Amino acid sequence: MGLAGEEFAARFLAEAELKILERNYRCSLGEIDIIAQDGQTLVFVEVRSRSSGRLGWGEESVTLRKQQKLKQVADYYLKGMGYRNYPALRFDVVAVRWEDGEPLARWLKGAL
Repeated sequence: MGLAGEEFAARFLAEAELKILERNYRCSLGEIDIIAQDGQTLVFVEVRSRSSGRLGWGEESVTLRKQQKLKQVADYYLKGMGYRNYPALRFDVVAVRWEDGEPLARWLKGAL
């Protein structure tokens, strides 16, 4: 479900007029599923997928440790891209789950 969830989330965000800059950005510190631009705001997105609603939505699984890791990776990305002054930043979660074979998304802006 992870890859399918990420594919769906990327399309979902693009349809919401975010520009997808990176997918599955990896560095020695970890990974960020999607990096996008929403107007002048740089958005780091964690995607969480569930195969059904039985266990609820995936955002509950984003622990404090995971949030800290995402912020470290985002900092690494920004430095690597040569930003001298950071743009406006936002950390979102897109939780995807399947109900009767159809994906549903919950987008939590500024969740982290």
